[in-house]
Amino acid sequence: MGRAVTVATCSLNQWALDFEGNLERIFRSIDIAKSKGARYRLGPELEICGYGCSDHYYESDTLLHSFQVLAKLLESPATQDIICDVGMPVLHRNVRYNCRVIFLNKKILLIRPKISLANAGNYRELRWFTPWNKARHVEEYFLPRIIQEVTGQETVPFGDAVLATKDTCLGSEICEELWAPNSPHIEMGLDGVEIFSNSSASHHVLRKAHTRVDLVNSATAKACALEMKTFNGGIYILANQRGCDGDRLYYDGCAMISLNGETVAQGSQFSLEDVEVLVATLDLEDVRSYRAEISSRNLAASKVNPYPRVKVNFALSCPDDVALPTCVPIQWRHHSPEEEISLGPACWLWDYLRRSKQAGFLLPLSGGIDSSATACIVYSMCHQVCLAVRNGNAEVLADVCRIVNDQSYVPEEPRELCKRIFTTCYMASENSSQDTCNRAKLLAEQIGSYHISLNIDAAVKAVVGVFSVVTGRTPCFSVYGGSSRENLALQNVQARIRMVLAYLLAQLTLWARGMPGGLLVLGSANVDESLRGYLTKYDCSSADINPIGGISKTDLKNFIQYCIENFQLTALRSIISAPPTAELEPLVDGQVAQTDEADMGMTYAELSIYGRLRKIAKAGPYSMFCKLISMWKEICTPREVASKVKHFFRMYSINRHKMTTLTPSYHAENYSPDDNRFDLRPFLYNTTWSWQFRSIDKQVNAL
Repeated sequence: MGRAVTVATCSLNQWALDFEGNLERIFRSIDIAKSKGARYRLGPELEICGYGCSDHYYESDTLLHSFQVLAKLLESPATQDIICDVGMPVLHRNVRYNCRVIFLNKKILLIRPKISLANAGNYRELRWFTPWNKARHVEEYFLPRIIQEVTGQETVPFGDAVLATKDTCLGSEICEELWAPNSPHIEMGLDGVEIFSNSSASHHVLRKAHTRVDLVNSATAKACALEMKTFNGGIYILANQRGCDGDRLYYDGCAMISLNGETVAQGSQFSLEDVEVLVATLDLEDVRSYRAEISSRNLAASKVNPYPRVKVNFALSCPDDVALPTCVPIQWRHHSPEEEISLGPACWLWDYLRRSKQAGFLLPLSGGIDSSATACIVYSMCHQVCLAVRNGNAEVLADVCRIVNDQSYVPEEPRELCKRIFTTCYMASENSSQDTCNRAKLLAEQIGSYHISLNIDAAVKAVVGVFSVVTGRTPCFSVYGGSSRENLALQNVQARIRMVLAYLLAQLTLWARGMPGGLLVLGSANVDESLRGYLTKYDCSSADINPIGGISKTDLKNFIQYCIENFQLTALRSIISAPPTAELEPLVDGQVAQTDEADMGMTYAELSIYGRLRKIAKAGPYSMFCKLISMWKEICTPREVASKVKHFFRMYSINRHKMTTLTPSYHAENYSPDDNRFDLRPFLYNTTWSWQFRSIDKQVNAL
């Protein structure tokens, strides 16, 4: 009868402008899909060129090389007898579109441009692409000669259409269109489309995966009588990019297939596999019977404006498929936030390390929570690498051998791999305590890093000595009678010398050990400290990359506890119990007197709240005050709330300039202050906020 269709989707670790590597991974996914009996294969958004090309989309080379890759796909025997759905940029009538190119047996069936572009947060698609605003409209697209020579076609359909095969109807969505309030699948479903595809480039954010899964399942469910998009029924197939394709984002896979609102196939969220393919066999009659009982849906369907249909002389099912087993619903397993921190940044670091062709990482390890959490993420990365090698991942093994410059090496245990690729360094000064030194040393021993302990006092004295020679004056810490300016300057000198030494060690430590290559310097400033500006510009927060720069202090503490329990890193117990401190001011009776929260004038918990209100709730000083007098009514008076809000905005605006030089950080939190493209603000403020603060004062007096 022909009712069981076998479809495939995938997560690919594509890399911007790596046309050769991207082509190889696309071919591999098609081979796997065909070997498992699939008749349709869906890939991620813009998979041919890689999603993160940014302003390279302006270049004609990017379009040219994308078509060259498409030609290779079209002419290959590997793509025969399977509908292939690939993503690439296309220029149509001198307008650039983000497109799906769907082809079968050397013929392009349809070029479908993206309708709703992602243009918020980290996304800037309107900078490079134009949305297709002609609903249910198709035009002729004149193919370039290199494609005409392969397909024998001069023109192909370009626009908002669906595919009608012998046995079903298939419609495309592209990433953001699923998140839009008027998603195309709503009316496509009413018009008889039974299979919806969505090619995405969706990045990881802590606690986001369930939202994506719920959206996919709700697209084909009938859970709510108030929202038409849940009436559809159908098969929904999601493909997503995976990995670091050249910037701050980690695309977190999670390819999935859903039937009538229930997940039937789930891909991994974090993995070192460059190619992961999901295949599912599903019964079209389940879709039809599901829809048939919903009278309100059928009444709406009888009035829908029909989509143009591209007829395809091909079936996704086989005539004799009665005995073919079909997939059943599964329960989606979500990672905890602590697991996400352990896995996401670790996979991002691995991609960055192998693609940058460096020999490992160097981390200034202070013995505090932030640098220790960063060390744990590297340890987790080594754990993932060893696991992948044990599971037979030949690509990971080849990358490891190249990184350590030993073709016979096989990593078996994370500590042993850490020893080869991870260097930690404790940089003591006269203001450092023995406690932090011991904590750093013990953690390094437990994770297996190559550990260096050194003292920076000689370098600090040399720099301050130069200043004294030039000016004839010698600055003092405030505990010795110095001013606040002197106190801060002396702290900053220590911090900046640590940055200089970190880069020197990264370049020459392996040379000194008789080993080739250099090391990437890791930063370890968390998202809350960046928001407040509680860091020295060009200190150890200045690094090559920062795996925790998008993670809050609260989440990092929970992650540390997770590492104690799951990696048995007992050294972390004393680290998590110690108050966070920069250790830049003199000790008092041999003990640390300086603490981060006292220095900042606010707690880390308060900082997280300020960050979410400022960025996610779009609150300026006055709006933040109004929200917090309600949130904190049990613990603060309005006047105390006003004082806290004013202090935060003063410190935030005074230090905003530091965000312009912030180390590229793993994006994990939606209140990140990253100035690169996510949080676009001035960096020279009127830090008195006179009008805004006066509005707060008036409200305080009224209350």
